[in-house]
Amino acid sequence: MTPEEAIALRKAHFFPCTQHFYRNPPVLVSGSMQHVTDGAGKRYTDFFAGVSVVASGHCNPAITEATVRQTGRLQHTTTIYLTEPSARLAQRMARLLPAYPKVFFCNSGSEANEGALMLARRHTKRRGFISLTESLHGRTALTMSVTGLAMWQGDPFPDDQVYFIPRPYGFGVDPQEAAERSLSALGDVLREAGDQIAAMIVEPIQGNGGMIVMPDGYLARAKALLDEYGVLLIADEIQTGFGRTGQLLASQQLGVQADIVTMAKALGGGIPIGAFAASEEVASSLNTPSASTFGGNPVSAATALAVLDYIEAERLPERAERLGRALKRGLERMRTFYPEIVSEVRGLGLMLGAELYADDPIRGAAVADRVLEEMKDRGFLIGKNGVARNVLAFQPPLVIDTADIESMLEELDAVIGGIDRERLRAQESGEPSDDFVEQSYGERAQ
Repeated sequence: MTPEEAIALRKAHFFPCTQHFYRNPPVLVSGSMQHVTDGAGKRYTDFFAGVSVVASGHCNPAITEATVRQTGRLQHTTTIYLTEPSARLAQRMARLLPAYPKVFFCNSGSEANEGALMLARRHTKRRGFISLTESLHGRTALTMSVTGLAMWQGDPFPDDQVYFIPRPYGFGVDPQEAAERSLSALGDVLREAGDQIAAMIVEPIQGNGGMIVMPDGYLARAKALLDEYGVLLIADEIQTGFGRTGQLLASQQLGVQADIVTMAKALGGGIPIGAFAASEEVASSLNTPSASTFGGNPVSAATALAVLDYIEAERLPERAERLGRALKRGLERMRTFYPEIVSEVRGLGLMLGAELYADDPIRGAAVADRVLEEMKDRGFLIGKNGVARNVLAFQPPLVIDTADIESMLEELDAVIGGIDRERLRAQESGEPSDDFVEQSYGERAQ
């Protein structure tokens, strides 16, 4: 199928909300570890990993073999029947994350967050929630209500008992000052309505919000305030979980033990699976009969077990921490070389972002589109996020190596360097300042 044919079918049959990256998009047909290949046979090094999903690599043989083996043995029964893979997976996760010995399996990050919010309501017998501005927690009704990013708030009738407080970040603002502002707002909400609030939900790193890391001590201080009012803390680890930031969970890396943690994406390595886990006390509140038709089915559970085997055997969290330092150093050099374009570099491990034109985000978004397009043409797939979609996102499979990082940085330097030279020529010639970003790049990506 050609790109034109794929685009035509999508336009004919997809809802109009479904968009894509690139003015000239490839049709991807195969993958192997950190690489994907298009229908024309061109290979790309993937620095986005399906938004952190294939952390263990595309079609990793150690994982794919487990998936295929289970598919040929028993594909589905639903949770009302006993199977070994889901029981073993629950046991394994409790061993890896002893603070969360109880788990409920589902199918996606949205569903995991929805379940966690419902569990918080059952446990506290309260309805309300607290969330951060510019957050993203899902596309179900309740998770959309606690989402603070305007572009993802698709429900025209959100839940009316959600309290948004400022995220602890502002460009050019000292992180601790931003943290104090957010914590002060949290205190105000708790004093006003703490007895009506079930939980606060937080991404340890706001992925779609622009790779915003919660400042040192912020989560622990927020947890202490919440505890005073009997309000639970939910750590949304959908993007950060299972090694990407340098540890299995970013919340623990940032110094807090949440009451409930949600997981998906990397746990399945491309096979849909989600989970929310909690302490014995909190989990005991979800005690009326329930089931999940597909959650933790034999194929997804067997795959997740193989993923966890691979993460442990290959020490992927340590690898992400080490390679993330190298990638971040390279991006910081880019910021030093091109300060007019690259405003800030943020993130932990192999979850990094580089914001372009923070003081002119509309221009930054156009330049980000151009960078993505040219990097694709050079054989590298990177992502974008942020409030204005002007943050380059680097979330590669954790199996990339130093050579991949060096090659990508070399090409990125060539692309941004070329844009910078055009910018300088435009300044010298007195041309309109927007000419060098050229035209729009087709459909705006999600």
